[in-house]
Amino acid sequence: MGARTNDWGWAISKLLFQGDPILVTGASTGIGEATARLLAERGARVFLIARRPDALDTAIARIRAAGGIAEGAAADISDRDALLAAIDAAEMAFGPLYGLFANAGAGGQFAPLGDYAETVFDKVLRTNLYSPFWAIGRLLPGMIERKRGAILLTGSLASERGMPNNVGYVASKHGLLGLARAAALEAAAHDVRVNCIVPGLIQTPMMDALPPNPMRAQRVPQRRMGSSEEVAEVAAFLLSDAASHVTGQNWAVDGGILGTLNLQS
Repeated sequence: MGARTNDWGWAISKLLFQGDPILVTGASTGIGEATARLLAERGARVFLIARRPDALDTAIARIRAAGGIAEGAAADISDRDALLAAIDAAEMAFGPLYGLFANAGAGGQFAPLGDYAETVFDKVLRTNLYSPFWAIGRLLPGMIERKRGAILLTGSLASERGMPNNVGYVASKHGLLGLARAAALEAAAHDVRVNCIVPGLIQTPMMDALPPNPMRAQRVPQRRMGSSEEVAEVAAFLLSDAASHVTGQNWAVDGGILGTLNLQS
């Protein structure tokens, strides 16, 4: 019994961050906000980046009110200079970063490929694919030099499946998974891990912006939508030392969508 207790203590300690500084983008709402909050609860110093200063300030205040350590910067991460300036601010606040959760994303528009606006396509790729590329390019060399770090990218069901009338989002999320896998192989020998989390139908502001569909939850094998907090638990695990032998993976939090085939629906 004592050995088992010690084993549990070891496992729990691996989930604690002991002041590790972690940068979270898209951190003012939804999955980003829930994850930033959970990371802070588990001892990380969290730097939040989001577009809207008011929502960002609210998220930071919530973490601090619960006893966590949080700073932040308002930035549009589709703007390379703004993103890099925010990363500089994070390092000014906390020193070299242990972790990056590149979570911010844009949905784009719903339209047939021939009618899909090039300006929207460009904006979606800059937000969903280029910004993680810029962030990883800025932070990965230092992590490799220090031989410690964890990077997590927020993918999507669209990282694994084609979807109609949403070409910008699908292309960007397919590319994001490739980015994670390429970076993971470069970093693996240096004890730096890179993974991609794949949320399914999660109740977030982005989901709320879609046209109402009462049948949406019925497409999930669990017959319900997921929550941001459920995704945050997996994200925190993948960023922690508890996932020390997990890299180059796409980890679905989707109620069973990707792993099943329901022939009755």
